[in-house]
Amino acid sequence: MPRDPRTRDLPLISHVHPHSLSLPEVHGSVAVPSAAGFWRKLFAFAGPGYLVAVGYMDPGNWATDLAGGARFGYALLTMVMLSNLMAILLQTLSARLGVASGRDLAQACRDRYSRPAAIALWVLAEIAIAATDLAEVIGSAIALNLLFHLPLVLGVLLTSLDVLIVLYLQQHRFRYVEALVVLLIAGIAGCFAIELAFTKPDLAAVVRGFLPTTEIVRNREMLYIAIGILGATVMPHNLYLHSSIVQTRKYKDTEESRGEAMRFATLDTVVALMSALFINGAILVVAAATFHGTGYEHVADISDAYKLLAPLLGTSLASALFAIALLFSGQNATLTGTLAGQIVMEGFLNLRMRPWLRRLATRLVAIVPALVVIVFYGERGSAQLLILSQVILSLQLPFAVFPLIQFTSDRRVMGRFANPWWVKAIAWPMGVLIALLNVWLLGQVLLGI
Repeated sequence: MPRDPRTRDLPLISHVHPHSLSLPEVHGSVAVPSAAGFWRKLFAFAGPGYLVAVGYMDPGNWATDLAGGARFGYALLTMVMLSNLMAILLQTLSARLGVASGRDLAQACRDRYSRPAAIALWVLAEIAIAATDLAEVIGSAIALNLLFHLPLVLGVLLTSLDVLIVLYLQQHRFRYVEALVVLLIAGIAGCFAIELAFTKPDLAAVVRGFLPTTEIVRNREMLYIAIGILGATVMPHNLYLHSSIVQTRKYKDTEESRGEAMRFATLDTVVALMSALFINGAILVVAAATFHGTGYEHVADISDAYKLLAPLLGTSLASALFAIALLFSGQNATLTGTLAGQIVMEGFLNLRMRPWLRRLATRLVAIVPALVVIVFYGERGSAQLLILSQVILSLQLPFAVFPLIQFTSDRRVMGRFANPWWVKAIAWPMGVLIALLNVWLLGQVLLGI
């Protein structure tokens, strides 16, 4: 059988099956009209970036945004913007890898590395996905508790039912999954737009917050939260996810078509991640306008923020919208976690498992520790577990970032679409910076150094 031309530049090893497709049930399932104009093509390619964007506004990011705004006002908005720019670059590289090579990041690792190395990377990726799922489970359970006063244990169990939604939508059409994600993002953005109207932030101070200041480096406590925002923003499972779902578009197997697909995928990524910038920035701004300078500077817990919003802003709708946005955020991120788990298992191991069984296994890994902590330690314990999940993600991140930069810089993998020198000059130092920040953050959390 002739080798797939889209994988011809990848150096394969004997046990690899080069003809396997990433997410085969939806691969090339979204038609792209070849003779259409710019806007129709843009609409056809739009979608994968939004599935990726939800990972940057999930419940795991809320704690750092809340703490940064409450304690230091608008000063850390510059860190939110910087982390978003880093995410845009990495996700663009991920999309380019998928389009140029026809392989997702997990498959590329399997093709290029030895089997023991690929297995080790797979284990790390699975741990990261379980940690991500853990954050979504806890975030959704907290939201259900705040909105409907459901016990956290019941909330955790209810969140596991979202597997039915994912399986139903993916079985029918991938565009339905994308549409639901965009709808939930719009809901989150709408909630925070109203919150911003309630809080009436100082617009001049908001603008100044996007300008870098040396105080971030001089103030140790501010530096700690700033590193938390930077180090824990990029989600490792998103790098695997994006390199796969861009291949759901049905573009021609020519250099011209792949180049066009990369351009539209880049535009989709930039626009989608700007929505994540708005939402993360809005969380920080709401916290700054509501808590900073009012005696509540040390609010960082999601439940405490919910309880204080209504009395401080004079309307119960403020708290309700906050909890609704949290629920949407948690549920949205679980949708993409399902796909990421499938991509990682199939990509690294070339092992296909029924989607419902794969989802159940992932969910059990997240639900069991969540239930144990909630039963024995209550709400405060769940908040600590949320922080721990972010530490686990930080540990795994370099093992996804460095292979991504390596592959996209290699002409044997990317052909003429390999990273130019200026992209490599930005990407490699950024990867090292992310790794160092996460090591520092890990030391702060675990060792108190």
